Amino acid sequence: MALKATIFKADLSITDMDRNYYNDHNLTIARHPSENDARMMLRIIAFIVNAHERLQFTKGLSDDDEPDLWQKNFTDEIELWIELGQPSEQRIKKGCNQSQQMMIYSYADNSFDAWWKKEQNKLHTRKNLSVFTVPETLASTLEKVVQRSMQIQVTVQDGQMWLTIEGSDVTESVEVAIEQHM
Repeated sequence: MALKATIFKADLSITDMDRNYYNDHNLTIARHPSENDARMMLRIIAFIVNAHERLQFTKGLSDDDEPDLWQKNFTDEIELWIELGQPSEQRIKKGCNQSQQMMIYSYADNSFDAWWKKEQNKLHTRKNLSVFTVPETLASTLEKVVQRSMQIQVTVQDGQMWLTIEGSDVTESVEVAIEQHM
């Protein structure tokens, strides 16, 4: 019998002064059995950075035809395609060709460094692609605060992000620095 996804709820309150975006989102996140807490929290970080009323989580790991997140316009065209980790060249080509903008988010660890060194020349030819990393240390911090139900307050100003995550017994404030590679 196949394992089922674990459902998480996140009440997200975003104050993004850099983009003049102020909104609340009630997210339901299905964490695939093969996905760990650090990756799920990276999905939430990517959502925060690109927050929009039409941005949504997809089936992600459960469906090879969809990215981790996407934003579609009212005619069902993909405006934004978001992947996590170090996607293959074929996956990047697919995302860039099917969307107006593609973004990749990854933790800045040794595997990212090796992937970036190998792929960066090819990636620079993609005009609608952006690659971002968050500190590797953030993964262990965020894993500690994951709860099935979370309240997350976010402030973004001058390129810096501050997260306050409250769960049933945990409150953590974290500053997130996101580095752009392209």
